[in-house]
Amino acid sequence: MLGTILLVVLILLLIGAFPAWPHSRGWGYAPSGTLGLIVVIVIVLVVLGQI
Repeated sequence: MLGTILLVVLILLLIGAFPAWPHSRGWGYAPSGTLGLIVVIVIVLVVLGQI
């Protein structure tokens, strides 16, 4: 249950960090890339049953 909630929150953060607004275009893909990596790690841990 905790893993599912964590995964949903991280996916929402990933969508929110996508550089689509004028003030964040200069950031590049670092915020969404970092959150994407965290989402992948959480997915792997959920599949392996660690979370």
